[in-house]
Amino acid sequence: MSPLKIIRRDAETGPVLEVVGDLDFVHAPELREHISRLVVPPGRRLVLDLAGLEFCDSSGITALIAAHSHAQAARAEVVLVAVPAHTRRILHMVGLDQILTLHPDSDTATRS
Repeated sequence: MSPLKIIRRDAETGPVLEVVGDLDFVHAPELREHISRLVVPPGRRLVLDLAGLEFCDSSGITALIAAHSHAQAARAEVVLVAVPAHTRRILHMVGLDQILTLHPDSDTATRS
């Protein structure tokens, strides 16, 4: 099990969170808490960079849904970038790839 590391940076489009390690039952609450404290201005974008994500279970998927809800409540959007194949497969199986916006990399997602 890899510990979760969340690295925040700001882009013109809004906050970017790099999520590194395991997003599982043990660590997903940490991401949810981090996101709940974020201010995402209306019309902006919360980018979750998952390039360093090693594992994601149902608790991790729930945290991604919570990020989507948080952004929608702020009249903003959430974008997932560099989603690993195993997580992309889960998102597709449950239909979340139709709701969440996916980009290949952070540069693409943070362009105005």
